[in-house]
Amino acid sequence: MKKQTFRVVTRDKNGELKIRDFDSEEDLMRRHIQIGIDDCSTDLSLRGRPVFRGLIGPIPETGNVVRYESPEVFEALTKEWGIVRKKRRSRKVVNSE
Repeated sequence: MKKQTFRVVTRDKNGELKIRDFDSEEDLMRRHIQIGIDDCSTDLSLRGRPVFRGLIGPIPETGNVVRYESPEVFEALTKEWGIVRKKRRSRKVVNSE
């Protein structure tokens, strides 16, 4: 499947996520400096996509979206995904009668 939307995720001054979508690779390339191309992604549809200075990516996202993130966003989201949430166990009640 060919990726058609290019998403850049950064943080604004308030610390909130800022998402900007581009309709074409050319629009994205006008706003960011290309420093290479991706040649090792396990998602074959991302190979050959541009790599930009100051952004992590390309990263596959659901549907036809190619995602790029600022290093701060990448680090924060990676830490969130890495947190293991343990299931709470209920205690068994033993009657001592």
